[in-house]
Amino acid sequence: MSIDTPGPADRLLALTMGDPAGIGGELSLAAWQQCRGGGGPGFLVLDDPDRLAALALNLRLAVPIMAVDSPEQAAAVFHRALPVLPVALSCAVSPGKPDPVHGPAVLASIEQAVGLALAGRVSGVVTNPISKSMLYRAGFRFPGHTEYLGALTGAEAAPVMMLACPGLRVVPVTIHVSLRQALANLTTEEILRQARVLHGALRQQFGIEQPRIAVAGLNPHAGEDGAMGDEEARIIQPAVEILRAEGMAVAGPLPPDTMFTPRARAGYDAALCMYHDQGLIPVKTLDMDGGVNVTLGLPILRTSPDHGTAFDIAGQGVAHPGSLLAALRMAADMAAHRTATQGDVR
Repeated sequence: MSIDTPGPADRLLALTMGDPAGIGGELSLAAWQQCRGGGGPGFLVLDDPDRLAALALNLRLAVPIMAVDSPEQAAAVFHRALPVLPVALSCAVSPGKPDPVHGPAVLASIEQAVGLALAGRVSGVVTNPISKSMLYRAGFRFPGHTEYLGALTGAEAAPVMMLACPGLRVVPVTIHVSLRQALANLTTEEILRQARVLHGALRQQFGIEQPRIAVAGLNPHAGEDGAMGDEEARIIQPAVEILRAEGMAVAGPLPPDTMFTPRARAGYDAALCMYHDQGLIPVKTLDMDGGVNVTLGLPILRTSPDHGTAFDIAGQGVAHPGSLLAALRMAADMAAHRTATQGDVR
């Protein structure tokens, strides 16, 4: 890369629309107010500029909206207006009243943001919350955001979901299935796959040269030597031993009820958990407003607020932008670390 060409860390982030009847629009407006003076990274929104302008007016937010035709133009105006790469909605939106008719625009926003990231024109993608039920009714055939992003980017393997907040990063090996199904899905091979993706991401995107990974047990007291279950010995311990043989600093399987205390968290950089709530409960307990969803294993960077569309409070101006701001800042930090590990010259 030539010295005159900006690296990924210098480029804006792409922020998607999310469900337009949810809180994503007002969070985007509030985030620009926080970031425009240096309180966070620059970004452009892929949304309907008329919708955002009307929303800002209704909420009495002093946010000028400017339609742009490129990320480069967006970078030039970010300090004085929220740059919006237009994605037209087919009809008006009523806050708090989701409608599957908006599905094509929601998906177009995601697709265009991913395209910009794949082309290197933005440093990463931050996604506002979507309503999967509305998208399903519009013909969407993916389980969720993460799987859709994997398909759009041509990821070689299933992406890995990380939840992060200050002081804790977790990766649940099984997600979005019943506890009964999670037990059936848990395998040594899947633990190995996700641990390897996590280890690489901690080095390349978080700047941790020698990552330390804590692996949770599945059962109370990590099975108590088989008295409370043998999954630790049959499934988890073999994966830990293989990862250690590969040179990784891996501890476990650890008792899940003690591994998230402040003293325990100081001993590792990320925790690999066996099922969804085992990892998400401690993250949301520690920092409900600042949690970030990070997708690992993609050829692009992607983060998202760790909350939903909040239709019940949409359009009222009471939604807290903390998680979106955290997602923007984390994506910018990850882009900077990725650029450094790739030896970019600027």
